[in-house]
Parts: sequence; structure tokens; C-alpha cells
Amino acid sequence: KESSVVINLLLFLCLLDIPSAPSHVIPTRNTDTSVVITWTESKDAKELVGYYIEACKVGSGHWEPCNNNPVKGTRFTCHGLTTGDHYTFRVRAVNAAGLSVHSQESEAIEVKAAIATPSPPYDITVLESVRDSMVLGWKQPKSIGGAEITGYYVNYREVVGGKPEEWKEANIKAVSERAYRVHDLKENTTYQFQVAAANLAGLGIPSPASQSFKCEEWTIAVPGPPHDLSCSEVRKDSLVLLWKPPIYVGRSPVTGFYVDMKETSATEEHWQSVNEKATTSKYLKISGLKERTSYVFRVRAANKAGVGKPSESTDPVVAETRPGTKEVVIEVDDNGVISLNFECDQMSSDSKFIWSKNYEPIDDDSRLAIDTKGGKSKAIFKDLSEEDLGIYSCVVTDTDGVSSSYTIDEEEMKRLLALSHQHKFPIIPLKSELAVEILEKGQVRFWMQAEKLSGNAKVNFVFNDKGIVDGEKYKMKIDRNTGLIEMVMDRLEDEDEGTYTFQLQDGKATSQSSLVLIGDVFQKLQTAAEFQRQEWFRKQGPHFVEYLGWEVTPECNVLLKCKVANIKKETHIVWYKDEREIMVDEKHDFKDGVCTLLITEFSKKDAGIYEVILKDDRGKDKSILKLVEAAFADLMTEVCKVIALSATELKIQSTEEGIRLYSFVNYYLEDLRVSWLHNGDKIKYTERVKTGVTGEQIWLQINEPTPNDKGKYIMELFDGKTGHTKVVDLSGQAYDEAFAEFQRLKAAAIAEKNRARVIGGLPDVVTIQEGKALNLTCSVWGNPVPEISWLKNEKLLTGDDHVILKFESGKHACFTITSVNTIDSGRYSLVVKNKYGTETSDFTVSVFIPEGEGNEIPQPEAGKGDKKKKA
Repeated sequence: KESSVVINLLLFLCLLDIPSAPSHVIPTRNTDTSVVITWTESKDAKELVGYYIEACKVGSGHWEPCNNNPVKGTRFTCHGLTTGDHYTFRVRAVNAAGLSVHSQESEAIEVKAAIATPSPPYDITVLESVRDSMVLGWKQPKSIGGAEITGYYVNYREVVGGKPEEWKEANIKAVSERAYRVHDLKENTTYQFQVAAANLAGLGIPSPASQSFKCEEWTIAVPGPPHDLSCSEVRKDSLVLLWKPPIYVGRSPVTGFYVDMKETSATEEHWQSVNEKATTSKYLKISGLKERTSYVFRVRAANKAGVGKPSESTDPVVAETRPGTKEVVIEVDDNGVISLNFECDQMSSDSKFIWSKNYEPIDDDSRLAIDTKGGKSKAIFKDLSEEDLGIYSCVVTDTDGVSSSYTIDEEEMKRLLALSHQHKFPIIPLKSELAVEILEKGQVRFWMQAEKLSGNAKVNFVFNDKGIVDGEKYKMKIDRNTGLIEMVMDRLEDEDEGTYTFQLQDGKATSQSSLVLIGDVFQKLQTAAEFQRQEWFRKQGPHFVEYLGWEVTPECNVLLKCKVANIKKETHIVWYKDEREIMVDEKHDFKDGVCTLLITEFSKKDAGIYEVILKDDRGKDKSILKLVEAAFADLMTEVCKVIALSATELKIQSTEEGIRLYSFVNYYLEDLRVSWLHNGDKIKYTERVKTGVTGEQIWLQINEPTPNDKGKYIMELFDGKTGHTKVVDLSGQAYDEAFAEFQRLKAAAIAEKNRARVIGGLPDVVTIQEGKALNLTCSVWGNPVPEISWLKNEKLLTGDDHVILKFESGKHACFTITSVNTIDSGRYSLVVKNKYGTETSDFTVSVFIPEGEGNEIPQPEAGKGDKKKKA
């Protein structure tokens, strides 16, 4: 029995076919993470077990199963999908014989919630009222149900005695604007209104009843409120506010609008005006917002009569630049076509790009062509001109406020047209315009450089509108790898004055550059080239790299120096002053290529014209330095400056006459002007206060100083341009010490001047024959008149008839021995004395006996001291 069952089963399976593929797979939106799939069942399927559904994210190429067990029926909800991504789906059938092939892929669908009817409109207000009609305005529903709103329906009802009656339809055909005039109303009757929005899903729930409004003729002079406010291009610090003008304009036309704003959380008292001057536009860019702050806005209209009441405020708007925000970009393509471009990656299947100019719809397609493909839209200018100046904005519908704008003003238009012309008629970009330079040997090189050149690039060389070619006069070269073009002329002649032009062509791109060499410009170039030519010849032999100049050494000497090159052993250097050769002691070794001549104790006698000559068998070169007139004065100023800078600090010195202030310099010149100041006032020199220079010492002498001489002294050394100062403070202890030393030195000088002294008249040695008379007289001086005394062999000598001692008129001392004998031999001293000091003058007397008398001359005692001695 079991075997027969198995046989029958095998026969059944052999006769059973694999089902055919399902067809007509259709995805439908469900939620923001799921999609409903429906399909047509497999044809002629027998013993069908069910279906398997698979999903693939567009662009991934990877299929994922949506169900683990076969699904009965032809409808299934796929969950777990990513919101905003696009998916395709396929289905296959299964029975006991196996799986069918896959169905065809479905159309791609974006995962988002299915459309629903819109939520109610809100903030219903009256924009105008006359005797039998009223114009209403309202705000768009906060939720449009996933599809564009197709229109609005308005209902109204009378309110009698505070009790509302039945609702009546105001319009049978939907209105697209958010403003509508309700007709056939009764004057002075109170009404309530409600509005419902419709989309593809149907008619939404009507709004709650509005507040009660009385139908009556408005007679106020000012305009009614603007309406239909919206915000666009919201960024972290700015946005654009748009509105529609009031329906009721008042008694005169509307002349402008005022925009108010406040933070959402602020009270009504915090409304503030954005624009001080009324704008005539129906839009305004509001800048200076705080990032991540919520704001509300309103608009007031004005006419000659004044400013009307404000509009309803906008919904709160947060100032922020959302991630991924893109801006309108201007482009000029290779053909010179100018276009505005905007991209959006947040589009739904119902989204559209809406372009506007100055925030008004673009109805005239004669100026712009709009080309939109997928998430990119392009507004192409057909012929950009002044007609097209303005603000171009683009809004993407069915997104969370994706929008941007671009302003084309006159300056931007000129830039774009210039760029367009460049693209239409390309030019070869240049790194460098045509320029000229002088080469080392005095040749003249014309050159320019292009950014890039192809192998086919050509250049025409033109002089004064005539072509010139490579030859003996012109040497031309083109380096297509570097883009460098050059032309070299050996020498500039007078007939070469004019305009030089290099013309480039590379494919359809062209370029040219010109250089005008006429008048002074040409003359200067020609002169410079000839000079360079001569310089090159000069440098073939010994020559100067740096011509003769001067510097002042720290020792206040003047050093003439020059720098030479191309020197050899046989090269001679000769110095001249005023055409006379200067003999130098040392032979120049040209170390470091520098030649010098040192002038010490520089003064006016050194003024003149200095010349130095280099020469050898290859040629010669010379350099001249004129140190006369202004040039000499400049050098003297520098010398004086160095002298002034070498001055030591002021010192204080006491003398027997008074107090001296002094400073030393390395060298002194009369051209260095010296002045002294005492306590800020210039000193007037007298016999008591005088200045002078001794050697290298500059001094100020203050004789017989008094307390009035205390204070700050300044020595100013003026070099002819700048003053250099040294300061010393002669006060306090410094003055006291100096004054005390002065008094000491003065007293010593007085004592030295007035002390007793022997002026002269006494010999050192007197040799005399016995029996002769000895008479000696000398002058003495002292104040007061000194006392005198005589000594013989250091013992006091008193006068008698043999030795006569006299002192006459307090000036002359007389010593007389009437008849000398041998006992008178010895050392004699004259001692003079007063209160300032004592002085002794010694002399020796030697008495001899003539030959034959048998006596020897006694010798004076030795070792008794000097001729004069002071005490």
C-alpha cells in the first residue's frame, strides 16, 4: 500500500509544472518605512503554495527578501525600508514543483507616507469689506497630506443675536489663491467663515469657525493689511520675506511697505521695524539674525494718509542654514552660454523647480529658457542685457523650504558678458606681456610668455605695422614648451624707435602684446643699452665693482674705499688728489677686492677731487670722488657726528681757580660746534665762566664757584645736522666735594705763590784768595716780607766787623767778609722764612793761599745737601 502511494506521488510530481511568473507588480506608498505591493497571480498555476517578494534599493544591485514564508493572495506590505530612498520590487511564485522565474521589476518608488487630505487652513482674516462682499485671507495648512493642494473651498454663515446659523457654500469651484471675495452678503450683518483645502486625496477637514466679522463698507484712509506672507532662503543670519499687497488700498495708492520683526518668545511690545524707509518691493531680505533663534514677521502698508494695520504674523521661523543647503550658481560654458544653476537632493516625485525674477513668476520665455533634469535645473539666458538685471530665485516645491537666489547687477552683467566673450572668442592667456630688457653685453631683448602653446602655435613679429623676420638684425626664438617668445637686437639705432608687437595664434585662440618705445622712453633705453655695452667692455679688464666712496672710522679718520674685480698681480692702482699723485707707503694686496686710502686728522685742507686708477695690459678703469662744496660738507658733518659720538661722559675736576667740567673726544675739529647749558639755559661766557679745547679735551671752566653755579650742566656737540649731548649734575655731594677740593688747591696755590724764597744771586761755590774782600748779594721775596738768617756749617752766623750781614728794603740780602782768611772757608746758608714757608740757599767759600806761602786750600765739608732747600 505504501509503495503505491509513493508511486502515485511521483507520478503527480512528474505531471505538475513549475508555475509561471507573476505580472503587473505595483508598489504603493503606505508609511514612511513601508510600501504595499500588489501583483497579478501566475496564470494556470496548479497547487500554488504562495509568493515570495524581494526588494532592491535603486543603484545598489542587491536584492533582499521581504518575507520568509510564502504569502497567500496578491498583496503584501514590505516593512523596514529607509525613508526617502527609492526601491524596486519583484515577485516569484512557488508550488511543489519549485519556484517560478522572477516577475519583471516594478517601477521605482520613494519610501514615504501615502498622501492624505490636507489639514485645515488657519488664521482666517478679512482683507477688505464693502457693503455686500468681504475678501478673506488665510494661511496654508500645516500639513498638505503629501501632495500639492489643488484648491480651497470657503463656507460662511450668518450670526444672528450671537447664534450662528447654517453653513453655506461660498464657492463651488475650488480657488487656488489664499484670498477670496465672498459675494452676496448683507450689509451690517455679522458672519463667520471656514475654509477647507483639497488635494489628490480629497477634501480636508474644514477649519474651525473664524471669529465674527461685520460686513460693512471700510472707509479708513490708510491701506488694509498685506497678506499671504512667506519666508524663503532661510539661512543662519538672514532670510527673504515675501508678501502680497493689501486688497484694500485706502483712499490713495499704496506707496510702500514696512516690515516688523521680533523673537517668537518676545511680547508684543518688542516688535521692531526692520526698514526705516518704506520699500516699494513686495519682498525684503532681512539680515543680521541670530543663529538658531526663532522669529516672527509682519508687514504694514503705507499710502499718503499713513501706515495701515499690520498683517497677520508669519509662523515662527528659525534662523539656520540646514545641512546640505545649496546655492544658485552662475556658469558660463565653453560656448559662452550664461546660465543660472540650482541643484536639490531632497526632491520628492512631486517636487518642481520654480524660477522667478525679483520674486515674481517668469512669464516671458523670450529672455530665459528653463531646462530641468532630475534634481538639477538650469535657467539659460538667451541674450543677457540690462533687461535681465535683477534677483533670480529658485524654489523647490514639496520640500522643506529649499530655495536660493542670485543677484545680477550691472557690474556682474559686465563680468559675465566679458567672460562669455572670452569663451566665444578665446584668447591665449599670457604669463607676461611684451617687455624689454638689456642683456649683459648691451643687447636689447624683447620677450613675452604665454601660459601654454601647442606645437602648432605661430607668432608674427611686427615693427611699426610691418612684419619683421629672423635675420642679421633680429634674432627670434619660440619655445613652445615654456610658451616663451623672444627677439634680440645687438644694438638700438635711432631708426629703431617705434612700436613693437608680437601676434600669437594657436588654433582659434589668439593674443597679442605691444610695446611702445618712442620719445624719452626710447632715449632712456638706448642710452642704458649703450652704457651696458661700454660696461661690458670695461669689465673685460680690471674694473671697479663699487666706485670710490668714503666712511668715517670710529677713530674719526676718513677712509676712502672702493671695490675692484678682475685683478691680477700686474695690476697697478694709483691714487690722485687734485690731479697730483698721492704717495702711499704700502702696496695694495687687493684683499677681498677692497682698496682703501686712510686720511687721519681730517680737516678742510683735505677737501678736493680724489681719483683712483686701475691699469694693466688688459685695460684701465678709474673712479672719481669729489669732496668739494656740498659733498665735502656732508663728509664733515659725518666726521663731526663720529667725533661727537666718541665723547666721553662729563667729568668734574677741581682746580686752584675753580671747578672744571670736561669730556674727551677721539679727535677735535673746529667744525664741531660746542655749546653748554646750565639748568636748561644757554651759558653766556665771561672771564669767570669760559669754555675751551685743550688737545682732545673739551672743557668748561667755572672760576670762583658759588652756590648759584650748582645744577645740571649739558654739553651739546652739534655736527651740522644733529645735536649730541652729555650731562653731568653739579649739585649736592658732587658740588660740595668739588668746592672743598677747589678751596684746598686754592690755598695751596696761594701758599706756593707767597712763601719766602731766594730768587737768585748766590753762586754755588766761591773760590777766593786769602786777604781779599768777599761781597755777595742776592734777591729774596715773600709776602709778608720774610725774615732772613745766615748759617755757617749749619750754625747760626752773626754779623760783626769781619762778617757784615745786611737786609735792605726787604728784598736784597748782602753778605760781606772784609778780608778773608782760611778760617772763613766752609758751607754757608741763607735762610729766608715767612708764614707760608722757609727756603735755604747754600754756597761754599774756599779760601786759598797763593803758591809759595805753604798753605793748602781747605776743602768744604762734603755731603751737606742741595743748593736750595724748602721747608
